Amino acid sequence: MAESMKVVLSDALKMVGIVPDVMADSEVPQASWDLYEMIQAFMQAPSYHVIFEVVLVMWIIRLLFFTKSYKPERTVLTEQEKEELIEEWIPEPLVPDIDENHPVLQNMENRLVSGKIGKYVTINGKECLNMASLNFLGMSGRKDIEEMAVKSLRKYGVGSCGPRGFYGTVDVHLKLEEKLEHFMQTEEAIVYSYGFATIASAIPAYSKRGDVIFVDEGVHFAIQKGIQASRSKVYYFKHNSLEDLERVLKLQQVEDKKNPKKAKVTRRFMVIEGLYVNYGDICPLPQMVELKHKYKVRIFMDETVSFGTLGKTGRGVTEHFGIPIDEVDLIAGSLENAIASVGGFCCGKAFVIDHQRLSGLGYCFSASAPPMLAQAAITALEVLEDSPDLLEKLHDLSEYTHSKLQQLSGLRIAGDAISPVKHLYLTAPSGDREKDLSKLRRIVAKAEDNGIALTVAAYLDEEIHMPEPSLRIPVNAALKYEDVDRFTEVLRTVLNEVL
Repeated sequence: MAESMKVVLSDALKMVGIVPDVMADSEVPQASWDLYEMIQAFMQAPSYHVIFEVVLVMWIIRLLFFTKSYKPERTVLTEQEKEELIEEWIPEPLVPDIDENHPVLQNMENRLVSGKIGKYVTINGKECLNMASLNFLGMSGRKDIEEMAVKSLRKYGVGSCGPRGFYGTVDVHLKLEEKLEHFMQTEEAIVYSYGFATIASAIPAYSKRGDVIFVDEGVHFAIQKGIQASRSKVYYFKHNSLEDLERVLKLQQVEDKKNPKKAKVTRRFMVIEGLYVNYGDICPLPQMVELKHKYKVRIFMDETVSFGTLGKTGRGVTEHFGIPIDEVDLIAGSLENAIASVGGFCCGKAFVIDHQRLSGLGYCFSASAPPMLAQAAITALEVLEDSPDLLEKLHDLSEYTHSKLQQLSGLRIAGDAISPVKHLYLTAPSGDREKDLSKLRRIVAKAEDNGIALTVAAYLDEEIHMPEPSLRIPVNAALKYEDVDRFTEVLRTVLNEVL
């Protein structure tokens, strides 16, 4: 049978002129055999397969040769119609209209600071006791820090003018990172040039779309922006409420059981502040670590305020509670408050921190910190290591200030006594936010007239959970008990006038 098929195929190829006579009388070429096998395969294929291929070929032919191309009708406008449309068009403003009496604009124009900012601050030419700046350890204006910064300025110049990965890394940046990892007792640290960008870059570097974040309602704006950039699923729990935190953890646990395959690749993060700058209270970290292990989540903790202020040596909330620092997966801190420099840092395991060097947007694309300010941060850390009495004094002053503020009528204090950030709220708020803010601003203005610099806690309109209006009172280790007494007496007098 095979031999007869060869002869038939050979004669057919010979007739159509595909194979010359000399080849047709001999062995049939391999290409002809391939064609023969293809025909055989086609004849042996199931009927539904043949029908499908025929329909597919016919659809392609119809698409190519019988489908009309879409040509939308073009509307031609007359010159008069064009002019009318142009006259009617009103462009959207580039920025929203801002009231000229906005408090921020008023502060910029009417509360000008001149000279150094330390224990005292000069506002519009008048010296006031500084109860407004977050200069917790009094590092701003120290002569030894200034001298080291000036030496660095003369050696390196003003700035690096480049990101860390593109000729922006100077040896003092590496020294600062080594100093921070040694101080925090972690494997590695990374330094950012802008404090706001630190946690706002760190969160989306790890948490992506499809991941889950459990976050306290009271976190500050930089954390909110970082969470928004991550595009992750977000559960907000009530401020410092362990019960509500466990409630949302259980909700996600139920979702994971519905789709175990997805749950295996879903990362879960708990984002908190060590000491909440908008409330002045400390997070219940020991209980949160227990929930971390129970529900298999990772903890990201922002220590913008608690770094350099809490703990025996200033290492923050982990030292304050005596918890091993490895229990927190990532710690972010600021160099702009207690250390009186610029920028921020993250510290933790080496493999965790190294990931940010390629994924932390604020690290990759921002110019590195000026070398002189990196040196200032190094010197401030050395001062902190050599002067543990600074922290003891800060803690004592914080508790003393807390007790004195509790005695005031018309304002209530919230937060922990040891916290260096205090918030004073109206005991009888009107329910109208603008009215309450206006009353607090009058208190600030009258206190300034009496030589005390205060500030109203400011928030952006985009805050997800807006805190109550309050006076924010930071405690400074450079203060004396007599200064606190004077401040509280002035505030008492002002309250009697305003409230």
